[in-house]
Amino acid sequence: MSLVDVFAQFGPLFVSGFEMTLILAASGFVTGFLLGVPISLAETYGFKPARWLAVAYVELIRGTPMLVQLFILYYALPQVGINLDAFTAAALGLGINSAAYQAEYFRGAILSIPAGQMEAAISVGLKKRQAILGIILPQSLRLVIPAWTNEVVYLVQYSSVAYLVTVMELTAVAGYVGARTFQYVPIYAVVALIYLATTLAIVRVSRHFEGRFAIPGLATSAAGRSG
Repeated sequence: MSLVDVFAQFGPLFVSGFEMTLILAASGFVTGFLLGVPISLAETYGFKPARWLAVAYVELIRGTPMLVQLFILYYALPQVGINLDAFTAAALGLGINSAAYQAEYFRGAILSIPAGQMEAAISVGLKKRQAILGIILPQSLRLVIPAWTNEVVYLVQYSSVAYLVTVMELTAVAGYVGARTFQYVPIYAVVALIYLATTLAIVRVSRHFEGRFAIPGLATSAAGRSG
């Protein structure tokens, strides 16, 4: 069977797998954002107990492999009566992992904003909470865009671990089709190109927003995941 025949026969399955990859990455990013922002605020402005809990969460998640976290959600939790379907476990695992990294991106962005802005806001009568939500947080959202680029790229790539809990994302589809056609090399080569094209598209779109929302005089939070 030629490569053309392979993709003619299994094309819809590859499209479905690619859609699942994007859905997993998007779900992980949104969950990471919703959890990461309050965690970063707790790290930066919270009382000691909240700060300790936030730091402990970040260090625990960043200090353990995502695959282990995913296995805990899908294989270990059922032993204590919590059953998650494969997609929910994968999306939640990506989100929990992303939250730890996004919290650090936001914390770095918040700390890069001059302290005088908070002092000025309080001096004109704003409460600390109002200053954080109305002045500090909106600026940090703009500063964190470069780091967000890295995070989305990583989530698209790391979504491939979901095949280990039976989610039929793009990498899982490649393995499934390869096992039936024995065209492993060309299939994985095409899948690699799909990941590459997706990454380049994400970076291109992000660069547009980065320039559009840049804050003059403030450095962006460009740090991303390492390793």
